[in-house]
Amino acid sequence: MLEDCKSAQERWGGVHRLIDRWLGERRTLLRHFEELKAACDAELEAITKPRIDAFSELLMDYISAGHFEIYPQLKAEAEAFEDDDALGLAERLLERLEMSTELVLSFDEDYATPVRCQHYLTRLPAWLERLSKGLSERFSLEDRLIARLHAVHAPAAQASSGA
Repeated sequence: MLEDCKSAQERWGGVHRLIDRWLGERRTLLRHFEELKAACDAELEAITKPRIDAFSELLMDYISAGHFEIYPQLKAEAEAFEDDDALGLAERLLERLEMSTELVLSFDEDYATPVRCQHYLTRLPAWLERLSKGLSERFSLEDRLIARLHAVHAPAAQASSGA
């Protein structure tokens, strides 16, 4: 039994570190978001394409890490624990996450080139407002995924539940 706990810790502890790193990326993204929003409020015309690109890159990296690293790991963990309820929830939440993914992709496309960036600069405050709402919902859904597909299976949770 001790060996099973050790194996679980080794296997899912890596997922925990991956999630921690990703949540750190979320904090960085939010900091850049707030800085860009403040710059829009201060002097919209002074915002440069490199500044928008830096934010967009963080945004795309965060979204990609979720889709290609985090969500598959969470699903694999739920599958390993044969947690069909969690897997059903994951499918429903992942469908809802697609809406904010599409929003992020549209933002990235609107500001992809210098010409498009200049053309859409006046729309940036409205875009940031839309992204704020979309990302807020996304983070809430992701937190639910983590809580249901990972935290419930974490070795500390098992120990406290007597499993």
